[in-house]
Amino acid sequence: MALRDRFPGHFFSSRGWGLLGAGAVSLLAAQIMGRRDLLALAVLLLVLPALALAGTRVLKPRFRVYREFSPSPVETSARATVRLAVARTGAGTGHAVMEEHLPARFGESPVFRFPARAAAGGTSRYEYHLRSARRGQFLIGPVTAEFSDPFGLSFHRHAIDDGDLLTVTPAAIELPETGLAGARGHDGVTPTRARANPSDDDVTTREYRHGDPLRRVHWAATARHGSLMVRQEESVTTPEATIILDQRLSAYPHGVFGHSAHSSGGHPGGGEGDGHDLLTSDAFEWAVTAAMSIGAHLAERNYSLRFLDSAGEPAFRHSPSAPDPEAEEYTGTAGLQSIAESLAAIELSGPHHTHPHRDRTGPRPQKAAAGTSTGSSAPGGFRSGAGAGTGNAPHAFDDTLMDKLSAHRLRGPVLAVLGSLTPAEARALSPAAGFGANAFALLVTDRAQDSGEVPEVLEALRLGGWRALAVSAQSSLPDAWAAFDQADPGMSAGADVRRGVGGRP
Repeated sequence: MALRDRFPGHFFSSRGWGLLGAGAVSLLAAQIMGRRDLLALAVLLLVLPALALAGTRVLKPRFRVYREFSPSPVETSARATVRLAVARTGAGTGHAVMEEHLPARFGESPVFRFPARAAAGGTSRYEYHLRSARRGQFLIGPVTAEFSDPFGLSFHRHAIDDGDLLTVTPAAIELPETGLAGARGHDGVTPTRARANPSDDDVTTREYRHGDPLRRVHWAATARHGSLMVRQEESVTTPEATIILDQRLSAYPHGVFGHSAHSSGGHPGGGEGDGHDLLTSDAFEWAVTAAMSIGAHLAERNYSLRFLDSAGEPAFRHSPSAPDPEAEEYTGTAGLQSIAESLAAIELSGPHHTHPHRDRTGPRPQKAAAGTSTGSSAPGGFRSGAGAGTGNAPHAFDDTLMDKLSAHRLRGPVLAVLGSLTPAEARALSPAAGFGANAFALLVTDRAQDSGEVPEVLEALRLGGWRALAVSAQSSLPDAWAAFDQADPGMSAGADVRRGVGGRP
């Protein structure tokens, strides 16, 4: 059927072409021999295929297609079952050959006949299976049907539906049990040692307010403070965790594939001509899987999750598969499902730095040309974060991100899944550790071994209180997660001292 796709949608079959050829020969013979009976035969042989072609054009059958994916969405490398139900909605009889168009990564497109042998109630049902090793959104369909006239002289092929999107989400990897849950336990209660700077809902006593019942007066605290104090119930709110996902193209400069205009050498998994055209890289795919796995690991422990990007904006604002692009907070099973769908089609964004080493001295504001938009989504223009030389990108790790973290200060761990950072960017991000009960950073870089910047970046983060670790796209995520528990205890203690100072630098 591939050869037929190169021609117009209306054809004569081999039988129809045979009749046309026979008609042409009869017409020529009638002229040479002067036989009127041959002329009548020639007209009949020429008219029949033409009538058949007109019939398939005018009397085009109509169908309704129902398509269901199970499960929907489906995880990478998991099998998805596609169920098709095709019903004729208009008058007509006869058989048709139908084909479900699939992206090239799914292999050969299934072909089936209508009506099916087991058709019931005028509806034919079909079933086949798909599997994708990469995340994304893929158009499954449309169904194309090939119809023929009762004499089999011509056929007509056209799409009978528009197709449906199959969402393939990144599969979460099971992470080992560690002590990375942060300052709050499974029941959401904050231990006393974490209350050096208590928030309003974390203290056990507070000043008396008009209307408080006298039975809640805490006399010991009243005597100690010299003013009337009342007991406050210990917080049993849902524990919170903030996950920062770095999506900047400049942070994953090596091995980028996807949109051919940005491709650096291509990749075996890209350029398949099947609509899977995400701008990504192996390192970013590792980061996406890490974000999904960490989110699932914490959600199973009743954590409420907040996802932000490096600029402090909602992490999934630019993901075409996000159910709610402006959402930041996710809770429960429904929230985890929304995270998975949002990560399905997320891709790299922003300018691509072509230098192997970016500016090491910090941000340098650049004047925009007249009439040129900076394209920054961070309010207030250029601020105090890193992101030197980005020019047209939101500024990473600046006050917008710090304000978001400060609003949920010490309510749970902060986890950052980052690409390659410059020392200046690391120094800009470093103070963010003070806003989390614990702070963990995974730097995904393919140059972890040969880049002299990586140790400097890790040191800058660790001085700020982060437990930082550099990995590559080939690293084991469970091993990287477990490695945080092996961090230097002094580093964690230093982080607690910095948090005790309170406030932002």
